[in-house]
Amino acid sequence: MLNAIVVGLGGFVGAICRYLIGLIQVNEVTTFPIKTFLINLIGCIIIGIITVAVTKNDSLNPHLILFLKVGVCGGFTTFSTFALETADLIKAGSPLMALLYMIGSVLVGVGVIFAVEYLS
Repeated sequence: MLNAIVVGLGGFVGAICRYLIGLIQVNEVTTFPIKTFLINLIGCIIIGIITVAVTKNDSLNPHLILFLKVGVCGGFTTFSTFALETADLIKAGSPLMALLYMIGSVLVGVGVIFAVEYLS
């Protein structure tokens, strides 16, 4: 139960950060969603730093790791987890599975959006 509370608190922090970044005024000259792109990039950087820190220091508090990785990064962007899982698949010697996961996630995700809109 404590783990769920820790993740929830981290998710709260991540979601608030994402919301606040979304409020930043940007002079976009194209329709490219730069804020979402940067949020996803920042999330990947953060989850990467946490993962490296965990592998180099096994004495880190597991609740802190949950708070940061699953909570903050998950509330900020799930793309960071997607990127980490893809990298883990590649490092584990499963590049084909990683490719299928990447392509499947993007194509199926976008396809579901279109399907829901079509069916509505």
